[in-house]
Amino acid sequence: MRNIFISFFLVFVTYGWSQVLVINELDANDTSIDDEEFIEIKSQTPNFTLDGYILVFFNGNNTAEGNNLSYLAFDLAGLKTDGNGLFVMGNKNVFPFPQVVINDGLFQNGPDGVAIYQTSINNFPDKTPATSGFNLVEALVYDTSTNSPVDNDLLMALGETTQYFEGSSSTNLLNSIQRKADGTYESKLPTPRALNDASGVIVNPVTIIVDQIEYNEGDSFFITFTAATNVDTDTNFNITLVNGEFTTGDYSGSTNITISQNTNTASTFIVLLDDFLDEGDEELIIEIENLEQEFQPTSINPAVAGNNFITIRVIDNDFTTAPWGTPLMPTYTFVTSTQPANYYSSLNGKSGQALRDAVTAIIADENTVRTHSYADVYDILAEADQYPLNSNQVWMLYVEQPRSKLDRQTTGSSTGKWNREHTFPRSRADFDEWEDFDDFATGINSFISTSVDSSRHGYSDAHALRVADGGENSRRNNRNYSNNFGAEEYNGAIKEDMSISTSFRGDVARSVMYMELRYNGLTVVNGFPPLPFPRTGELGDLATLLQWHQDDTPDDFEMNRNNIVYQWQRNRNPFIDLPDLVDYIWGDKVGMIYNGALSTDDNELNRFTFYPNPVNNKLIFEGLNSEAKVVVYSIEGRKISTLKIDANNTAQLNLDPGIYLLKVKQNEAIQTKRLVVK
Repeated sequence: MRNIFISFFLVFVTYGWSQVLVINELDANDTSIDDEEFIEIKSQTPNFTLDGYILVFFNGNNTAEGNNLSYLAFDLAGLKTDGNGLFVMGNKNVFPFPQVVINDGLFQNGPDGVAIYQTSINNFPDKTPATSGFNLVEALVYDTSTNSPVDNDLLMALGETTQYFEGSSSTNLLNSIQRKADGTYESKLPTPRALNDASGVIVNPVTIIVDQIEYNEGDSFFITFTAATNVDTDTNFNITLVNGEFTTGDYSGSTNITISQNTNTASTFIVLLDDFLDEGDEELIIEIENLEQEFQPTSINPAVAGNNFITIRVIDNDFTTAPWGTPLMPTYTFVTSTQPANYYSSLNGKSGQALRDAVTAIIADENTVRTHSYADVYDILAEADQYPLNSNQVWMLYVEQPRSKLDRQTTGSSTGKWNREHTFPRSRADFDEWEDFDDFATGINSFISTSVDSSRHGYSDAHALRVADGGENSRRNNRNYSNNFGAEEYNGAIKEDMSISTSFRGDVARSVMYMELRYNGLTVVNGFPPLPFPRTGELGDLATLLQWHQDDTPDDFEMNRNNIVYQWQRNRNPFIDLPDLVDYIWGDKVGMIYNGALSTDDNELNRFTFYPNPVNNKLIFEGLNSEAKVVVYSIEGRKISTLKIDANNTAQLNLDPGIYLLKVKQNEAIQTKRLVVK
């Protein structure tokens, strides 16, 4: 009898324990952007402390990420259910607002599982197998597609027998999985922060309303708080606007809010202070801090946050500008190379493979060159690709437009965001992420050594990474470069007038050519090789890239980014500093001896000058020898003509009024000067 009694007692305790907390509702797949997903836990008693419990999510798909292994564990310590016994964890767009916010798209689509355990979170490191041990309290196995097979292994591992579907093919993006009184689940329209049977206390959501989502420093605006129904008592709460660099010193206005009894709205007036400092654009976040959460079941429509964490952008009007132009409106005389003396001197007198090897020895010198993390690249690009006309913005490759530095892609959605574009696609090369190194930005003084064989370091090589529009980056994908656009070809972004952006082309060409000489295993080839598997490191089309290099010569923007990347990596892109070098490596001078890396401080070149400037139609030169060659370029870098200098050192011009560039080559030294024609 004693043994029977003990067995009965254990069964009773286990059954009672398993009902302390249940998974009350799950919405794991709402729309294509997955921004209204949530999980709701219910306790037997209201205001139940969740200390000692954890939530664990399991990937039930048979994939490389793991079959029936955990992908997220969340410690519920310090949290409570509300007066209905409910606790909601979900995305920012869940309404009413969840007690805990998670990133959009965090829940994986089924067949997957989620479980509540009463145990330490230390027992569930990433990729822990699903189990009914560790004091399993409740589990739910779900799927979000009509084509999902039943995951019997996951069901067995979690001690469950039924896999629940979120909805029919026409409603699965709208429905959630909700627990019924008998412990089974059904598919219905979501009801976060409310009991599934519509009993209990009905909450009164308070919505934050602002007229605009963007203001300038010095502007003022109202923040209005509106409850769904009139409140039955004075409802007091605080808000905060602080977020990162945006502090209480950046605004004035009351943050103590009261919605008076029998009304449903209140407002506060905020003034954004203009501090005359270039701090960059900032974002304030309107957060309701202490609106009542632990309401009692006898309360009448207690107020809770309907929405929260509303982001408002504050545009800094104290931004700085640079004197040089963008690749779309290039300049050529404001930025000079910061290469050390004799940086390229080892190239002189070499040709063919010896010249290629000499270039590689400079840009892949394992005693000098540094590799930074992929996370550091964000900081490098924010400076290297800064928009010359606004220091708070970056210039995007391909689409040839500026975008706020704040609009960096941090979630799965790339719409309106910028991200990091590999000009030599990573899927064609042999470099990839290092989880223990690339996830953290550690600054310019933290780095690792590299060499020509460190092909994986190409993943974070800033010479081959550019700011790009997220959507265009996806459209470009891993195509070869071409003057056409097709399954294997990419030629640029389509503008609003249906023309094709082209000012990026020379930048891309020189970036890709740099990669071939920087890393063993990467090759620029003629034609359009398909995406290789295994990777062969081939990218096309060489002929196209050579043309792009000639048509779009290095400008101030490109030279400035070359200088900035050099500060971080201690190597330069030689094809920006020495554009003629391309001809000796890939062009019509292959096999010829290169002697173009002489200093621009050469005495004979320094004696070169011309006048008058501005000029009408005749230039007079001084300091040129008989072998000097003078070429006229448009300010955009397009070749106009080669000047014929007569015995009197004069040249007749036939140019329209405007600004031009004179490129002078003398004794293998090259110098560019600006010419104004009246």
